[in-house]
Amino acid sequence: MNDPLRVRFSGPLAAHADGLRAELESRGYTPGSAALQLQVAAQLSRWMQASGLGLADLADAGHAGEFFARRRARGLKCHISPKAVTWLMDYLSACGLLPVPVPVPASAADRLLDRYRGYLLQERGLAPGTTARYLNLARRFLASCPPSGDSPAGGVTAAAALAFLTAECAGKSAGWAGCVTVAVRSLLRFLHLEGLLPAPLAQAVPMPAQWRLASLPDPVGPGALAALLDSCDRDTPAGRRDHAVLVLLSRLGLRAAEAAALQLSDVGWRDGTLRVRGKGSRTDVLPLPADAGTAIADYVRDGRPPQAGGPLLHRTCAPPGGLSPPG
Repeated sequence: MNDPLRVRFSGPLAAHADGLRAELESRGYTPGSAALQLQVAAQLSRWMQASGLGLADLADAGHAGEFFARRRARGLKCHISPKAVTWLMDYLSACGLLPVPVPVPASAADRLLDRYRGYLLQERGLAPGTTARYLNLARRFLASCPPSGDSPAGGVTAAAALAFLTAECAGKSAGWAGCVTVAVRSLLRFLHLEGLLPAPLAQAVPMPAQWRLASLPDPVGPGALAALLDSCDRDTPAGRRDHAVLVLLSRLGLRAAEAAALQLSDVGWRDGTLRVRGKGSRTDVLPLPADAGTAIADYVRDGRPPQAGGPLLHRTCAPPGGLSPPG
């Protein structure tokens, strides 16, 4: 149905059907979009009639929320939020058909968030959409903090911020975790500037890792590791070298660069240790497991070139003429 004139009304909104059509036309809706909006309004009107509600009852957001909750329960995916009838509420308010809401005195938290809004827009120069997201997260964060004193920020601590981030980011993407962390740190800086926090807490909230492939890789199971070690042909020098490398990586957790940097002198044959050069010129002395020491000894004795020093693990080069295909 793409014709707004074909949408039939019954219930409290039936007397205002023509005005609703004119309202959507004045807002620039196409006939198809206007018909879709009017269908939702007609369904709302019929539900109000069945529920014994009048136009004044629409001032209570809970009634519209119940209507859309029932739509979601029926599996209707189009217009499932009360925001879908914002235009309808604006029209009814302009016509004086909805009671004027009684202003509620602003709470201390509301006044604090209002100052925070001005700080974000004027001092930080954030866009309105970003400001709205920061305010939403700030409101939820302050509500999650345990009450302390008369100040709405009395319960704000580094532990409360970390607890909020842990709960907010559970199961979410790294991008969303970064957005939440930046918003919380922004609020903590503002509270310190306002004198509501005795110390700057923004730096106590760490930024989440957001680089690619930041998650830990899946561990290699014992069966897969055993198969990988058995694949090394230890009758050849290259196979004994590969076996020693794999044992070092699996038993000591060495990085590939750390294994490649090992020198023959780094092996403590008498005290059973291994000196490892890591990042930042750091050197660690690790205990050398028996199986790792045996693999190194087999390679040094029967696979490594007979040199008194130098790298522990030597590269194996292909023959000058290349490898010949089998057969």
